[in-house]
Amino acid sequence: MFVYEKKLQYPVRIKNPNPKLAKFIVSQFGGPDGELAASIRYLSQRFSMPYPELAGILTDIGTEELGHLEMVGTILYQLTRNMTPEQVKAAGLEPYFVDHTAGVYPQFASGTPWTAATIAVKGDVITDLTEDMGAEQKARTTYDNILRLSDDPDVNDVIKFLREREIVHYQRFGEALGIATEKMNQKNFYAVNPAFDR
Repeated sequence: MFVYEKKLQYPVRIKNPNPKLAKFIVSQFGGPDGELAASIRYLSQRFSMPYPELAGILTDIGTEELGHLEMVGTILYQLTRNMTPEQVKAAGLEPYFVDHTAGVYPQFASGTPWTAATIAVKGDVITDLTEDMGAEQKARTTYDNILRLSDDPDVNDVIKFLREREIVHYQRFGEALGIATEKMNQKNFYAVNPAFDR
């Protein structure tokens, strides 16, 4: 059961609309390593996680990622509010504008719509937790790239907060992987199962 608190996890107060920034920040909304993919990945993986405390971590982080999706969506809205046709053209957003006006739509920075093919849910404890660590690092890299391209301090403040959360999640998944390794029946853990030796 989720409880919705009617406030963002971190405030988003962007003074200056800037559709050019929105054009690439949209990738953290619906891109291959964005918040939509993260939330669905973790909230789906939790069902097959055999250890309740690790299913709890997946639920906690997946729920937080929904909050991050809300924050990135708010950034996008504030960057594109009241766009003029001239700003749309200057930002190269004509195709997006034609399809979505100023609606916040999940897509990659390249324009590819979000797809579930960007997430991995394997049902294997080691595989899923390793995937999750990789996903957090890819999201951190995307936030790093956004910071390299953005010169808006209001945007950068929020992006730095989100980037820090990716690092924390990476650490939590690393801890979860250690717990899972200790708990697993050694006959089922591929790293030490002689049946898997070549």
